[in-house]
Amino acid sequence: MFNRGQNQGRGGGRGRGRAFEKEKEFEQKILEIARVTRVTSGGKRMKFRACLIIGDKKGRVGCAVAKGVDVTQAVAKAAIKAEKNLITVPLRNETIPHEVREKFGAAVVLLKPAPKGTGIKAGGATRSVLELAGVPNVVGKILGSKNKINNSRATINALLKLRPGSRK
Repeated sequence: MFNRGQNQGRGGGRGRGRAFEKEKEFEQKILEIARVTRVTSGGKRMKFRACLIIGDKKGRVGCAVAKGVDVTQAVAKAAIKAEKNLITVPLRNETIPHEVREKFGAAVVLLKPAPKGTGIKAGGATRSVLELAGVPNVVGKILGSKNKINNSRATINALLKLRPGSRK
């Protein structure tokens, strides 16, 4: 006979418990949370927008923006989207292989290789992306906009442009 209480406490059911395994695999950093409104004929509809960066500090990083009725829903949706947008960062001698400059919108990001022991010399969204990507030594500069979302996307696009075995 089937015991209805046998799955209690073990994450039984429709997908419960799987989210906890994913959280341990990747570290999350909330870059920005904003309350946004949509004006309708009936008034204003409030939602929350979350920009989230996830990474395993071993060369994989992802970024996503999602909206939800409350903050936890927006963050959860952003985490799922970021996991689908993961990229792998090529490293050589504990730094990036070559200098790269990338533009996204008005945001311009410049990344340069750095010698061992330098650490991450970058600010804002660029620093968050590089930390979660696991790049130990790099110099970064944000040149254009101060928009966190565009700066994080420009940084990820710059990491995508890196070629593993080349010197530029």
